[in-house]
Amino acid sequence: MSVSQETVSNITDLTAELSEVSNIEDVKEIVAEEGVISKYLSTLPEKFLQLGIRVLISAIIVFIGLKLIGAVRKLVKHSMERFGVETYLIHFVDSVLKVVMYVLLAVIVAGNFGVNSASIVAVVGSVGITIGLALRGSLSNFAGGVLILILKPFKVGDYILEDTHKNEGKVQDIKLFNTTLQTYDGKAVVIPNGLLSNDSITNYTGLNRRMIDLSVGIDYSADIKKAKEVIYEVMKEDSAILEDSEPIVFVRSLGDSSVVMGGRLWVAADDYFPALWRLNENVKLALDANNISIPFNQLDVHLDGVNGS
Repeated sequence: MSVSQETVSNITDLTAELSEVSNIEDVKEIVAEEGVISKYLSTLPEKFLQLGIRVLISAIIVFIGLKLIGAVRKLVKHSMERFGVETYLIHFVDSVLKVVMYVLLAVIVAGNFGVNSASIVAVVGSVGITIGLALRGSLSNFAGGVLILILKPFKVGDYILEDTHKNEGKVQDIKLFNTTLQTYDGKAVVIPNGLLSNDSITNYTGLNRRMIDLSVGIDYSADIKKAKEVIYEVMKEDSAILEDSEPIVFVRSLGDSSVVMGGRLWVAADDYFPALWRLNENVKLALDANNISIPFNQLDVHLDGVNGS
């Protein structure tokens, strides 16, 4: 039986290694290591095959996942556009959805390679909780901004009153974290959306029409019927009155120094303040022209039982 040169060389090397040990235990360890290495080398082809299969499966998962992510993003975007959601909110939701779905895809791929998905989810969840606590106020404002943009209790151009701090003005801009109001004296009031979404809001222009409620006092000696006719004519002839609106003039109350007359009519929301200021002026001029006086506050003092000096 012939022995190859390679076998002879391996036997020579092993003999040389064994000659260097001093006891039988070291001999057993060396022989055992030689067996482990041989066993490991014999399993390498199988391991490479399994790795190749996992890589192939992961590639298929990534391909299908990317297609699904694109389809879901497109569906959500078209749905939001159909419901008239603001453009920058659509972009933001699309970005958040993209990040979340890519992270989910990465977790699935990692799980295919044997990584514990529960550990990854736990780490991501912990990081999310930490960030949420640190940005608690900002997240509240963001959530409020999303609700405002979706539910639309008011829109850009509306005139609103925030009831808690009594901030009011025309809505100039609605962002994800705050809303800007422009007052009539040229101030810009920035209000956090978290406050607006959790507070009662008065939207003066939400119905596109507003009622002007006038009050004017006349002297007790004046002719009430004549005063009602004068006020009615001024209101009826005003250019801002809506076609389906009929002015109403009435005695509101009997005050200490005057008979308080009231008048109501409807105008377009955008015409409210100009019409209110114009009517106040025209009513005063018309009453003066008809000799109906508007008295100032008066106080009559009667002294009884006081001797003069």
